[in-house]
Amino acid sequence: MLVVHVHVRVQPEHVEAFKAATLANAQASVREPGIARFDVVQQADDPARFVLIEVYRTPAAPAAHKETAHYATWRDAVAPLMAEPRTSMKFTNVFPADSGW
Repeated sequence: MLVVHVHVRVQPEHVEAFKAATLANAQASVREPGIARFDVVQQADDPARFVLIEVYRTPAAPAAHKETAHYATWRDAVAPLMAEPRTSMKFTNVFPADSGW
């Protein structure tokens, strides 16, 4: 599995709009066959910071995700809300080796 952490810092006045757009994207994303998990977490001591934790079943799944209408809607909606460009880090899961997600 491929695990991607997407780090986002939102302009403080746009936190609620970002959350609404991101939750809509996450709810649609978990229905994609290539996505095992899609978590949205908000930093406790800085509510303008988020991490999207995306767990993909196959190496091709991230590209398929980026071709969906809900991703395009999210991308375009949140771009003006961000305080800086989002960044991502890719991981492979070590444990559990086969999570069954």
